[in-house]
Amino acid sequence: MATRTDHFMKATVRAAKRAKRWAMVAARETDRLLQEARKQADSEDRRRRRKQTLLKAGRVLEAAGRAAIVAAVVAGIAAVRAERADRILPRRRAR
Repeated sequence: MATRTDHFMKATVRAAKRAKRWAMVAARETDRLLQEARKQADSEDRRRRRKQTLLKAGRVLEAAGRAAIVAAVVAGIAAVRAERADRILPRRRAR
């Protein structure tokens, strides 16, 4: 016949085994959640970096567009001046 202590020890061992199983389940779940959070953080970081790159490229293209417009205006002015210089004869000095 089992004594009260034996019953208590068996119950304690059962509870410890059950607690161990639940601790292992919790550890697996925590690892899974941590991996998912890490993956999401990486994708958010990639998304943020891609957005920053696109914004920077947009600023560069905007500046390049402005420079191209300025260059076109300057080239047009230079062409008009060159054309005028061919038509206008230099004045002679009166003596």
